[in-house]
This record gives sequence, structure tokens and C-alpha cells, in this order.
Amino acid sequence: MSKDSHRMGGRNSEARATTPEFGGASQGGDGTTELKTGTTTVGLTAAEGVVLAADMRASAGNMVASKNARKILQIHSSAALTISGSVSAAQSLVESLRAEVRLYETRRDTTMSLNALANVTANRLRSGNFQIVQPVLGGVDDEGAHVYSIGPGGSVMEETYAASGSGSPFALGVLEGEYDEEASVDDARTTAARAVQSATERDTASGNGLSLATITEEGVDIDSYDRVENAL
Repeated sequence: MSKDSHRMGGRNSEARATTPEFGGASQGGDGTTELKTGTTTVGLTAAEGVVLAADMRASAGNMVASKNARKILQIHSSAALTISGSVSAAQSLVESLRAEVRLYETRRDTTMSLNALANVTANRLRSGNFQIVQPVLGGVDDEGAHVYSIGPGGSVMEETYAASGSGSPFALGVLEGEYDEEASVDDARTTAARAVQSATERDTASGNGLSLATITEEGVDIDSYDRVENAL
């Protein structure tokens, strides 16, 4: 399991290993629950957009709870979120962000920028209600393509590429060697798929196919593959 984990007290007990998670949970020596984000998600910018990728396995402790988990969800006309952590918290976060985007754009009669969306997402995590979720946000706005790595405590870091989950060290190894900021969207899709493939080879909490999203100024297109190889 990944070293990238955080601790949760009583009100977040839903993250016990008996519930489906994008990762598993174990009991700490001090009685708190330690969540390990057992999944692999990546995001990277390209010359004309953003590519997000994720495996499709959800686990409940040592059991594979689902082989068809959707870990990339659209939250904006030209942005999507990858999620790792508690399934219920992630679903709630996504619905909350979709509502925030609608409210923002209705009140201001303008499209929400990616910077504003990243900060709204971080504020939701800082509230404490969603601190068992570690998202990667990717999208396109008037200023170009953006990828944000958002920590479970609400930190925000804009990157050219990012990864989350227990498979992220393996995915980052591929991204470090193959990422090209001038690459086409098609080439970026191949790099993202290879990054997730590398993680599924070594991380037992990642696997069961691939979700691959292409985001441009025209919108969000999400594809699913039974095998990572089918996307290469």
C-alpha cells in the first residue's frame, strides 16, 4: 500500500475496510482509521488540452469491490476530476462541486475559471467533510490547459503533470521519463495510459481496466477500456 495516507477520527468511520473505497483502511494504534489511497490516477497537460487517466478497481479491504469504478468525473463544461479515497465522500464532493459551478456561472453569467474551481475544491476539502478524498483536477479555460494536484487537507499545486493514489510512484516514474509539454493530445493519451499500466503491474490496489479523459476547450470526452493495452 502507499505511504501517502492520512488519519481520520470517528465521524469519518465510513472509510472502514468493509465499505467500497478507492483504497483500503486499517486501524491505527491510537484508535484512528488510516486511509491508504489504493488507486492510480494521473493528469497531464498537452499542447491543446489535458488528459486524465485512472484505473477502474475499487476495493473493500483485501477484496475487489468493483471492477468498473468510475474515477474520472466531469464537474465543469471543460474540466474533470480524478478521485481516490472514499467512494461516498468522492461522490458527494463531485455533486457539491457541480452545484458550485452552476451557482457561480448563473450569478456571474460567465464560465468559471480553473483557478477558481481549484480553490473551491480545496475549500471543500479544508472544511473537513471530504478529507478522505485526494483529487487531481484537470481542465481548459481562457488561460490554457491546467492540472492541479489537490491534497486531502486542501493544498493546491498547479503542475504540468500529477498523480495520486498508491500506484502514483510507479506512474510518476513513467511521467518523469516520457512527459512532453508540447505533445499532442493523442501522444499525451498514450503517455497517461502507459503511466497507469506501469502502476497496475506493481500496485495490487490498481487494475481492472482504464478510464481515459481528453479535455479541450470543446469539452470533456471520457473513454473506458477493459484492458489498458487497448488504449495504447
